Amino acid sequence: MFLLRPDVVFLNHGSFGACPRPVFETYQRWQLELERQPVDFLHYRFPDLMGTARERLAAYLGADADEVVYFPNVTTALNVVARSLALEPGDEVLGTDHEYGALEKTWTFLCGPRGARYVRAELPCPIESADQIVEAVWARVTPRTKVLFLSHITSPTALTLPIEPLVRRAKDAGILTVIDGAHAPGQLPLDLHALGADFYGGNCHKWMCAPKGSGFLYARRDVQPLLDPLVVSWGWPGSFVDVQQRQATRDIAAYLTVPAAIEFQQAHDWPAVQRACHALAQHARAVLADLSGLPPLFPDSPEFYAQMACVPFPVGDPDALRRRLWTEQKIEVPVTSWNGRALVRVSIQAYNTEADVEALAEALRPLVRGAAAG
Repeated sequence: MFLLRPDVVFLNHGSFGACPRPVFETYQRWQLELERQPVDFLHYRFPDLMGTARERLAAYLGADADEVVYFPNVTTALNVVARSLALEPGDEVLGTDHEYGALEKTWTFLCGPRGARYVRAELPCPIESADQIVEAVWARVTPRTKVLFLSHITSPTALTLPIEPLVRRAKDAGILTVIDGAHAPGQLPLDLHALGADFYGGNCHKWMCAPKGSGFLYARRDVQPLLDPLVVSWGWPGSFVDVQQRQATRDIAAYLTVPAAIEFQQAHDWPAVQRACHALAQHARAVLADLSGLPPLFPDSPEFYAQMACVPFPVGDPDALRRRLWTEQKIEVPVTSWNGRALVRVSIQAYNTEADVEALAEALRPLVRGAAAG
């Protein structure tokens, strides 16, 4: 069903995803159709093709088609937001110490010249409850807080943040909310209207299993005028969709394939797949935690994680371990450094089995024995 190499233990769906064969074949058909008559495809048919693809994605997200625009990835989509907001000297953008590094760099880069400041709220470790997270974040809100920037599911720690109550509090306080949803679509059910965030960026090429280079930006209608385009092209001046969507020549095949990815998951009872994947992620978490002997970062509950499990691991050089697992064992899994801890993050998708988890455990077991002997 998936195109992954059979000799690889692939436990890293969270980084770039993996595309099922029928979805990838749809993607290739769109690319071929583009090449057969590029002008017809990219000039005459472009508005209708993109409109249909946006409508299908918007329905999936619980949004309207004129609130959603395709982008190649979340980082690009949220750069539109970060670069557009009128940050002034003394303003603060508040995130947590679990945010994605590339977007922390984005906010830091943009805040500096404007005299604004990117603030990181440190969450308790270990985490015991969702309320504890909410209060830790809100304790760092000040009269200078202009933007609340949060991941829906964090990249370094695979933690599902309780963004709903924080979005509500921010709205009451007049603070703009920007949500990094890179890992949420396809792992969690989404209703962006009900959530109420001002801006939400997501990836389709991760857990939705669409082709690489398909992401989106959602912007509520009342905040769309705040946004400038990253690229000024033929859509300017115009509506939010026109300004952001018509940005010079590009291959739109990945965007047009998103409806096929949605249909693929619907045809394969994806809620049942998600439940099975969470159960296997839960098993992986328990096996690796037992192996490492270190306490988990947060409770063992679907409230805190879905199809990714992140476990502290006693290793001195995380990058060296990751390379060794790949070069010696053909195991692809992230091993990273976060807040002074080495973490192993296991992603579980429909193609993974208990044998994959056991292969990782067997590869790590000698390293733990060696550390104990040393």
